[in-house]
Amino acid sequence: MKFTPTELPGVVIVEPTVFGDDRGWFYESFNEPKFHAGLRELGLPTPRPFVQDNHSRSATGVLRGLHYQLPPHPQGKLVRVVRGRVWDVAVDIRKGSPTFGRWVGLELSQANHRQLWIPEGFAHGFLSLEDDTEFLYKTTGVYAKDCERAIRWDDPQLRIAWPAEGLPPALAPKDAAAPLLAQAQHI
Repeated sequence: MKFTPTELPGVVIVEPTVFGDDRGWFYESFNEPKFHAGLRELGLPTPRPFVQDNHSRSATGVLRGLHYQLPPHPQGKLVRVVRGRVWDVAVDIRKGSPTFGRWVGLELSQANHRQLWIPEGFAHGFLSLEDDTEFLYKTTGVYAKDCERAIRWDDPQLRIAWPAEGLPPALAPKDAAAPLLAQAQHI
């Protein structure tokens, strides 16, 4: 596995080693000792254990996010696409962080096999760029409705560069009504 830090301290691109031949391919999508070792090599802490897996399917133009959970149930997420492709975004919402309000985005797809590690303290969202896109999340906290929060995907303070090919997005009512970063509760 290859671990590449992003511009946001703690957010890491994880690229598995893919073994392919004329029959297809194989890779380890998760290996806890290798995951922990890769983060340690970057000087990052070992996250809490993963306790929940989520799987979503989205049509082109569906935008999910920007979601996060407040303590006592914050969630770190290891995310990947198993079918299709997305533009995936993490936003630093940690009070007092030197990168508060900054974001990082990248394409995750079934073809590139990339994963993104998003630690607790970041909001997360993605825009589906193909029909029938399937997205998997490993989380360090279970879903807790009373701690669930969201930030507007189009917050002018954030200026996220969403790909035009998926806009305007299809949103869940709760995401369409999400507050701006300035009005949101921060971690």
